[in-house]
Amino acid sequence: MLKIYPIIAIIGLVISIGSVIRKSPFFNFIGILICIYGLLKSAEYIMIPLPSQVILMYMAMSFFSFFIYFSIQEETFKAFLEPMRAVFADDNKALLRVLIVFIGLPLFAGYLTYVKVKPTYDPPVSGRIVHPEPPSQMEFRGKTMNVLGLENPLRKDAANFTKYVEEGKKIYYQNCFFCHGDDLDGKGHMAQAYNPVPLPFRGTDTIAQMPESFIFWRVSKGWRGLPAGAGPWNSAMPSFEDFLTEEEVWKVIMFIYDSTGNKPRSW
Repeated sequence: MLKIYPIIAIIGLVISIGSVIRKSPFFNFIGILICIYGLLKSAEYIMIPLPSQVILMYMAMSFFSFFIYFSIQEETFKAFLEPMRAVFADDNKALLRVLIVFIGLPLFAGYLTYVKVKPTYDPPVSGRIVHPEPPSQMEFRGKTMNVLGLENPLRKDAANFTKYVEEGKKIYYQNCFFCHGDDLDGKGHMAQAYNPVPLPFRGTDTIAQMPESFIFWRVSKGWRGLPAGAGPWNSAMPSFEDFLTEEEVWKVIMFIYDSTGNKPRSW
């Protein structure tokens, strides 16, 4: 992909020179910008690659600088605007207007959006920790909690265990099954949209290895505060402390363990 940028710079230069000969300031302006962009992206061949923010800054400066240059003289500015006036105001250019406004620009905007949001699958620069180590303390809605040694207080109320699990089931299907699946297998409707995909709760290789305090921390904080070892694919999980109470988090954890036949590890 990088080898095409010198060609883009040459194409921009040819457009600019041809526009000077044909006395078309607008296409001269376009050619200059294309040439500058190609040269900036070709910097890898002569020095280290330029950061995208630097390229964006130079392109913005070039755009406004040359726009001012072509708009200083009234005659030149009228010639500069003539192609746009012809496309948008000339009835003979109706087909061209449709191609540009209703086809070209939407396709270009869609391409830019796709390039911006498409996921990358480059391997991490270091080993990724699937189950990152939790902090010794955490804040839950302003309340300081010691994660180390933290236990689910609802498990001590054995008489209401079934009631808590049923309430946790309702919470799970209102908030969690979209990603983690209605069978708690990590195959929810939205699972494949994320990288990495949500973890399954079934089996003995995820929550069965963790104390409930770890699950409480991950459910409460989601993607927030993950250590560096959890990157670069951190997490798409929301911070449910913004939506659930402390008791509701414990209830949904009880449902997850009970429904998968797992038992939380003890301290």
